Amino acid sequence: MVVSIPVFLLAENRLLREALARILNKKSDISVVGASTYSLAVTEAIAAVSARVLLFDPMDASSSPALVRMIRESLPTLKIVMIGMDLDSELFLRGVREGIAGYLLKEATAADVAAAVRSVANNCAVCAPELCRTLFEYVAQQPASYPNFFIKQQFGLTRREQQLVEMIGRGFTNKEIAGDLGLSEQTVKNHIHRVLRKVGVRDRLAAVEACRTLASLPA
Repeated sequence: MVVSIPVFLLAENRLLREALARILNKKSDISVVGASTYSLAVTEAIAAVSARVLLFDPMDASSSPALVRMIRESLPTLKIVMIGMDLDSELFLRGVREGIAGYLLKEATAADVAAAVRSVANNCAVCAPELCRTLFEYVAQQPASYPNFFIKQQFGLTRREQQLVEMIGRGFTNKEIAGDLGLSEQTVKNHIHRVLRKVGVRDRLAAVEACRTLASLPA
């Protein structure tokens, strides 16, 4: 028996919500379990129906990353796909930094939307081909990332511990780290406690700074 992917629709436009619901409910492996306009209670509505994927049509492009952040903080395992978007590199990258899993342009077809739902539900990311170069250039501009041989040699951090330090440096909370890595929050806290002890610092940000400094040293 095919298990349907539970999807929640978040859009101000009622016609859009109804159109998406009709399109997606025709798919044997996708089921729209809820739909809503924007409200402070939207995270509770999404959680109540155990949605795995959120299709999100932003009402205001300037505030959409903040809304994504709020939802992700409450529901870290939820996969968020922004739909009906412009070819806006800055907004796209802001969304990526806040944790979206997909970004579909206004020209996306019904088949594109369904394919995006399936992809993000299977832990893949989705974006328009026109934005791939933007993402590659952004990553290329970032500082050298972990794991790093010198960090392991100096502090004895494992690959997993270095991964956590990197995520902390990117602003992830313990809850978000747990959701992304499939760990419990207590396990994440235990890892971080060991990192602080090995690096010899008292707080998370000091550990990040120590590792960044060491990673930037010439080989």
